[in-house]
Amino acid sequence: MNSLTTIGAILAAMAAIAVLETAIPLHARGRWNRAHLGPNLALTFITFATNAVFGAALVAMLAWQQTSGLGLLRLFSLPPWLELVIVAGVLDFSFYVTHVSMHKVSSFWRFHRVHHSDPAVDVTTTVRQHPGESVIRYVSLAVFASALGASPGAFAVYRALVALNGLLEHANLRAPLWLDRLLSLVTTWPTLHKVHHSRVAAQTDSNYGNLLSIWDRLFSTFTPVHVGANVVYGLEGFDDPALQTTPGLLALPFRGAELAQLPVRSPHAHA
Repeated sequence: MNSLTTIGAILAAMAAIAVLETAIPLHARGRWNRAHLGPNLALTFITFATNAVFGAALVAMLAWQQTSGLGLLRLFSLPPWLELVIVAGVLDFSFYVTHVSMHKVSSFWRFHRVHHSDPAVDVTTTVRQHPGESVIRYVSLAVFASALGASPGAFAVYRALVALNGLLEHANLRAPLWLDRLLSLVTTWPTLHKVHHSRVAAQTDSNYGNLLSIWDRLFSTFTPVHVGANVVYGLEGFDDPALQTTPGLLALPFRGAELAQLPVRSPHAHA
């Protein structure tokens, strides 16, 4: 699937989920849902462009490795389905490690806070990402995928699953608590990831998982799914309308050192 087809598929999925958000919303739409639409879509298209470049380079490298017999998986003769399971599991773990580092390393957090500063979380928040974060993510992906010797096909399937899961876990969709609890045993949507967007630091520093919730359970960073229905989104001190613009968000990583650290957020903060 080429880049334009991939982008078209993601945009179509975003549009379909946006329609569902109007039918079964987790939260009623407010002023921030309207205000963040333009900046979120602008950052989405910037991320599409950067990911197309980095993704093409990484796939080309993996194709070369495959023909050269390089990487751990090339030492074994595995059926395609088993290779896909291994690639998806290892790359999902790499995402967890990278995500935690973006919260714990202040220079990485400068970029990642662009995503977390959204005062409203819906499907448009999914790819609200600074280009600097794209660099961090793709360097990590390249290290793990290259060491593993992932095939381009398995890598492409994993990335497609990540894209779909990202849209679902950010979508402003209401689900029955029993279904939320059942799905949270395996994955991070529809509500589990919402906890991670809370203004309460203890909640933000949990539920880092991407496709699978197992990593948070294994490393004691799991917060139960029922909490996600009642969180207040965003970062305290980042609600200035001038900051919540496309230029403001692109400049955010380069603001003063006093904003580099993860802010202390009040559990009683209001959006």
